[in-house]
Parts: sequence; structure tokens; C-alpha cells
Amino acid sequence: MKDSTAIDQLFWRIAVKDDERAFQVLFFDFFSSLCVFAHRYIDNWETCEDIVQDTFYKIWKNRKQIEIKTSARSFLLTSVKNSCIDYIRKKNTEMTWVEKETQDNALLDNAGDLYSHVELEEMLMTALAKLPENIRLVFEMNRFEGKTYKEIASECNISVKTVEAYMTKSLKFLRKELKDFLPLLILLLI
Repeated sequence: MKDSTAIDQLFWRIAVKDDERAFQVLFFDFFSSLCVFAHRYIDNWETCEDIVQDTFYKIWKNRKQIEIKTSARSFLLTSVKNSCIDYIRKKNTEMTWVEKETQDNALLDNAGDLYSHVELEEMLMTALAKLPENIRLVFEMNRFEGKTYKEIASECNISVKTVEAYMTKSLKFLRKELKDFLPLLILLLI
């Protein structure tokens, strides 16, 4: 390993003179140790090597814009560390998305037969038709028109408490009436 001054000199030659030889020296001197450093964050050696290679690629690509505030050695370590953290964040985001997709697919699989959007709407409308007119109207105003309980109460000349009671009755009835299709209907109403 070189001392800090020699490393800083390599960076200067890379940035100012576009010195490919200096870049090669920097790469070969630090690649292995940076891979070991990356392995503190990531278990997979191939991924560590990819991250370190990508870090060196970014250094070469952005060599004219790089500003080193402390030392070149610290810059290399910080760059690899940040790349590892970005990789971990990306993987966590992917895992969260995969888990959500798996849950959604399980929800659909557990629902039995697949129904079209139109068929589900028809089932919902058939169930709603079984409700008393005033309760159905309150439900539709809230869920389909997006009106608040207060707005519904004002339009129908009833109290907000009555609107709440009607919504409770309608939801309880629909849960019972459409229990086998509820997960799909929830996706439909979202």
C-alpha cells in the first residue's frame, strides 16, 4: 500500500492529466482491500467485486468533477461504503416489492376463481340492491362519489350519527353477503 501523499498524487494525475496508468496503479493497489472492506456490508463476494469495480468506473468517469475533502484513501472507502449502502437499500426495496407482490398473488389465489372487474362490480351492485334505499344511497354517496359523512348528512337532511350508523350497517351487510369475494372487492374499490 502506498502512503497518503502517493495516493493523492495518483488522484491528481488521474483528474488533471487523464493518466490511465495512474488509474491502473490505483485500481490494482486498492481493488482487493476495497473488496474486503465491502464484504463487511455485503456477504456475496461477487457483489462486492462488482461494487468496487463500479466505484472505480465512477471515479474514472467523473474524474474531472471529484472533490476530495480529506484524503484519497478516505474518499475510496467512503465511496465503496456508500455504494454498499445504496445496494442494500435497493435490495431491501426489491424484497419489499416482491413480498407485496407475493401477498397480492396469494390474495388472488385464495379467492378461488378469477372474476373480471365487470363481474365483481355486478356482484357488488346485486348486493347493494338488497339494502334499504336510504342505507344504499348513503353508502354510494360515500364510496362511489367520495362525499364525507357531513356532506351526506347535509344533502339527506339526516344527522352525521345516522350516516355513520347507515355506513356501519351497509358494510356489515356487504361483508356477510360478499364474504367469499371480499379480498377482490377491496382491490376493486381501492
